[in-house]
Amino acid sequence: MAPLLSAMLLGLAMPAHAMTYEQRQQLDLSSYVVTAPDASYFDVEARMALLDKTDNDILLNRSAQLARGPSCRQMLAKPPLDGVIRIPGYYPSPEAWELASVPLFEFEDAVTNLAGAYVASGDGYYADCLVRFLDKWARQDAIASFYYSRHDPQAWYSTESLIFAAAFAYSIARPAVDDRPQAIERIDRWLNRLAWTHSSIRGGKGDCCNNHFYRRALYASMIGVLTKDDELFQFGVSAVYSALSDMTPEGAFPLEMARGRRASHYQNYALIYLVNIMQVAYRQGYDLFALERHGHTIDDAVQFVLDTFEDPAALGDLATHAQYRGFLDDAQYLAWMEIYLRHRDDLRLSEYVRPRRPLDNRSAGGYATFYFMDPGAQRRAIPDAEPDRLAGIERH
Repeated sequence: MAPLLSAMLLGLAMPAHAMTYEQRQQLDLSSYVVTAPDASYFDVEARMALLDKTDNDILLNRSAQLARGPSCRQMLAKPPLDGVIRIPGYYPSPEAWELASVPLFEFEDAVTNLAGAYVASGDGYYADCLVRFLDKWARQDAIASFYYSRHDPQAWYSTESLIFAAAFAYSIARPAVDDRPQAIERIDRWLNRLAWTHSSIRGGKGDCCNNHFYRRALYASMIGVLTKDDELFQFGVSAVYSALSDMTPEGAFPLEMARGRRASHYQNYALIYLVNIMQVAYRQGYDLFALERHGHTIDDAVQFVLDTFEDPAALGDLATHAQYRGFLDDAQYLAWMEIYLRHRDDLRLSEYVRPRRPLDNRSAGGYATFYFMDPGAQRRAIPDAEPDRLAGIERH
């Protein structure tokens, strides 16, 4: 996973028309209650049955890779992060940030890989190992202690993805493990406590309400489901209401546009978390993909970001047209598209995704192509062009 995914800057000043924290608290979301605490963010049993019968090359290749799985003994040997987590900011010191973040990345990889191995193999060994692994962290109350100040929030940012990586993977495995009730109870309590402790920090003028808020809402939605905590689940849903309410006439998220030459990147970055929240809610019976606020749906944000991919001039006066585009070469930023395509027939998005499959995200959604792609959508991955051929194309 590229370092940039987890490294966020402090948010900039909030435009006047963005929904404030106080306005968000006034939303009446009481009708959103957890209906199926054992429902993961996709139908695990149905997907495993489909994968068992498919002849789709993309899915079969990914299944073969994942089914081998990691060693449970090696996973359990990893020490929990039971001290105070402190991470230097990425942009001031990327090398120091990357070194300090290695244990965090290893945790995200471990839980996501174990969940993927279970889905691919159908072997309860991996689900059981994941529960044992998380129970070890729960016993140590890991991740609960992190340094935070308004001027040094990186540990707060970095632990966001630890929490939702754990919650998403656990939601896949928990229904398959029925002989460790005490471990399940400990993990449930730990995740719920982490969610409340972490989200109790409101943040500054930007990260109270921008993509960092969506990231906190993502773990809140999934952990709310897992622990049947309606209030946490509603916190997750509130991010979707907030984002749609904030949207400009073009379909842009104003707090992400404030990022200047990374505006397109952060518009896309916000969609990673919003689409995943919508998917969690969908599994509880709430179609937030159809939710409209002030004349906007999530479709407007999706079409706008695709417009900026094709031509940064689509940003108009919202941000500079000299946009950073490096993230487009990293499929983890695009994994949300597989989930969205399960809810929308979008030819432009489908064509954008085709040459980039399979799409994975280590913490938000996991092996998205493997879990969500319709086998009829694409039979084979499109290989990268050979360097000498590319050179020939460029010369002409």
